[in-house]
Amino acid sequence: MERIAVIDFETTGISPNMGCRATEIAVVMLERGEIVGRYQSLMNAGLPVLGFVASLTGITTAMVRKAPPAAEVMAEVAEFVGSTPLLAHNASFDQKFWDHELSLLRRERVQSFACSMLMARRLFPGAPNHKLGTLTQWARLPHTGQAHRAMADAEMAANLTQHLARELRERHGLAEVSHGLFCTLQKVPMAKMREVLQKHRLG
Repeated sequence: MERIAVIDFETTGISPNMGCRATEIAVVMLERGEIVGRYQSLMNAGLPVLGFVASLTGITTAMVRKAPPAAEVMAEVAEFVGSTPLLAHNASFDQKFWDHELSLLRRERVQSFACSMLMARRLFPGAPNHKLGTLTQWARLPHTGQAHRAMADAEMAANLTQHLARELRERHGLAEVSHGLFCTLQKVPMAKMREVLQKHRLG
């Protein structure tokens, strides 16, 4: 698989449309099944972290106040990622924050997002659920640290992405697995997955 930037945000809430902002971001660069780079930083967008969010993530208002400004962090991470294709677990969440934080810098995303959660739903319908931590345990993937911290979650998503790619190659016989293939398959209705995978296998 080509180079992919696996990202994870921690935030003050569920959507920038509700006035929420990012508090932490991490990026894990995957290339040919190996982690080849990492970026992680807390970020200060000037908002307090509510108690229930702090209890979930471990990120407090005091920690965020000491962090670099959000604009500085997003400028750095945007340069780190460049035009590399993006992936996240539950990507609709991370995509909203990526796009919003970039828009505040008057920048726009140029690449597509793949979603490891949507892919897992299609390839692992028998999993107990498709939360990142559950899938990591269910598939016996490495423990990467405290859940709901950006780097631990990004590394979990990277490990899951490699597991999904192996599943497509070894179980479904696909010779080539790419970010574009993920983007295609994650939109396929469950009932048609077998048929679509067979078409890709036969080329």
